[in-house]
Amino acid sequence: MYRHFSPYILAALLLPAFTAEAEIRRIEHPDGRVEYTNLAPRQKADVVSTYYKYRSPNGVLSFSDAKPNGVKYETIRFDCFACRVDSEVNWETTPLFTDRYRPAIDRIAALHGVDGALVRAVIHAESAFNPEARSRVGAQGLMQLMPQTAAELGVSNPFDPEQNIDGGVRYLAMLLERYNKDMSLATAAYNAGPGAVQEYGGVPPYAETRAYVKRIAILQRRYQAAN
Repeated sequence: MYRHFSPYILAALLLPAFTAEAEIRRIEHPDGRVEYTNLAPRQKADVVSTYYKYRSPNGVLSFSDAKPNGVKYETIRFDCFACRVDSEVNWETTPLFTDRYRPAIDRIAALHGVDGALVRAVIHAESAFNPEARSRVGAQGLMQLMPQTAAELGVSNPFDPEQNIDGGVRYLAMLLERYNKDMSLATAAYNAGPGAVQEYGGVPPYAETRAYVKRIAILQRRYQAAN
């Protein structure tokens, strides 16, 4: 199993990203939590953006899509199709992609000790099995690898399904090992980053991440049953 990842890979693979052109909305949840999102109701779902929340030197609370320098900041993620909190998709009945890349997924998943159904669930959530998927910030392919990350993983062509799957599965394998095979923590880290999981001692209290983890679990169960 591939076990060594440079700090760059750990940072770059944490945030498979898309961008959305929308204003940030503040959402107050019934339990008192406050979320910030750029996803408007019924907005196209295959988008994600990363914003940074911080206080400027004069104390003003600010948001930016560029990582601030010299100040403490909080990463706020606006995620993928499977992360959309107000999604109207019925995840128990939405069509599966059971035959797409089956030989490659089965072989690569077995090689790295990862459940093939989990791999299918992540690909379904990240790119809907579109090998040409790309974000405006550069994430590419089935499992949405950033170009420099793909290069460090030896993925010379991130739009090649087998290479992309291999890179993404190796990262999933590392997360599963880190969290002692806990699927919820591993998929939360795939979505929000291991730093967020460590900070909160479990699945981060981000509505998007919790939706992602729940829906990945549903998709994994359904792909297992479909095999």
